[in-house]
Amino acid sequence: MKRGIYIIANDKVTDHAIALLNSIRLHDKKTPVVMIPYDDNYHNIADILNRYYGVEVYEDLDFIERLSNRLHETFGGKFFARPNQFRKQACWFGEFDEFLYIDTDIVVFEKIADNLNYLANTDFINCDYQHLGGIKNVFSSQVLEQNVFTESEVKDIFNGGFWGSKKNLVSEQDLYEVFTECAAHPEYFDFSEKTSDQPIINYMLLKRISRRFNIVKRPEKAPGNWAGTPHFQTQGYNLIDPTVNQQLQYLHWAGIRIEPGCPYWEIWEYYRNLNSDVPPVYLPAPIEKNLWQKTVDNFKNRLRH
Repeated sequence: MKRGIYIIANDKVTDHAIALLNSIRLHDKKTPVVMIPYDDNYHNIADILNRYYGVEVYEDLDFIERLSNRLHETFGGKFFARPNQFRKQACWFGEFDEFLYIDTDIVVFEKIADNLNYLANTDFINCDYQHLGGIKNVFSSQVLEQNVFTESEVKDIFNGGFWGSKKNLVSEQDLYEVFTECAAHPEYFDFSEKTSDQPIINYMLLKRISRRFNIVKRPEKAPGNWAGTPHFQTQGYNLIDPTVNQQLQYLHWAGIRIEPGCPYWEIWEYYRNLNSDVPPVYLPAPIEKNLWQKTVDNFKNRLRH
């Protein structure tokens, strides 16, 4: 059985991808990583990640193009804020029998591929507290009012930035059927904050994959992982969640611009510059926000989660 990690990237997120790979390779030198191109502008980051971290580009680029075209045919060009996010669904058809998918705005604090051991007893894993915020940013109330899903089922919604599963558990035809179902019922989904693939992928998960497990529901509990959480405690260049007295498995800057002054900036900066062979990132000094701007940002973050 072959295990591995998929990421999706292009040249625009070069620094994010380097930070993620530095953190992965700090704990795990061997697990293969494959990059799915976000668009055609990926050759520079592909070269860097291959040279320093052994990352390969996803082999079947024809499939990715076919998936993108079918998505556009089904939904049109204005339905999603970032339709290319759907390219991550190539994970189901790649070289790994069991895989993790990880967004590039993440750094990890452990041998993250070990979480694939949970797949011995389930078919799909994720690891977040998205469900505690209700169905916001995923579904509208229509899915409950029309009995599309039960109250119990929607407690399994997840953030699409970190998840794992098994090859061919979802077929290409499954994807296209889900696209068609969702395009016929846009009222089921919450795109109010321009969420892209997350609502559709959650719909597919609940409809097509019955054996699923959220790692934060394990008996020994689990730490949080969102960078908008203010109470994490720094321990060197790791973080501790004092509510469960556990080290974070990973930190995700979902919905947060990674720049000087952002939450846990020092953590991201450390991992970005961990490999001295890779040129360091150049970032301008942060622009100091006034009190009103800070208040608006805090309010948006509370709404988002």
